[in-house]
Amino acid sequence: MRHIFLVTLVLAPALAASAAHAKGSVVIYRCTDANGALTVQNDTPCPKSSKQEKRVIQAAQSMPAYRPPPLPKVAKSAAAPAAIPEILKNDGPVIADADRLPPPALYQCNTYDNDSYLSEVSEPPPRCVRLQTTGLDGSTDNGAGVACQMVTDQCQRVADGAVCDAWKKRLRETEASWKFARTEDIDTNQVEYERVRKIVRESTCGK
Repeated sequence: MRHIFLVTLVLAPALAASAAHAKGSVVIYRCTDANGALTVQNDTPCPKSSKQEKRVIQAAQSMPAYRPPPLPKVAKSAAAPAAIPEILKNDGPVIADADRLPPPALYQCNTYDNDSYLSEVSEPPPRCVRLQTTGLDGSTDNGAGVACQMVTDQCQRVADGAVCDAWKKRLRETEASWKFARTEDIDTNQVEYERVRKIVRESTCGK
């Protein structure tokens, strides 16, 4: 005779389950009837006609809810000092405004070919601008000789109200000349940049 085994989980009423959990244990009944069908019941005894196996299982103790430890108290610090301009950083104490002097004069110079630049001298030395030479046969190679024309750039003093902006522009130009210089010119250009930077930092332009 073939027997069919049926496993069924029967939940006890909520009141019985609550009582069992309150005691910290759960009672499981394994019931086998006359036909061999198996039933597993929670906190409910088997019928008298069934074979009963009883097991008591200790319920897992509930753990308290996790509470993160309190964060340490950080002492209130004084207000952070105002940001120092980049040109004043890492260069010793900041000069008091009362001790600052106006920067030296700067001149806006214009070249013969309509270019311009800033200079610290009002009369730059003349420079020789190369001329294109032409041979008797009309050729323009170096065989025809080399010639140049002496020219003097025309300069005007930058107004006092704009001189700080002009010095800061010159500072940016000297910084670019240093950082993008050829290897053999790096040291010389860096010295020039530091000189101009010192003028800007210590004058009224460095406030």
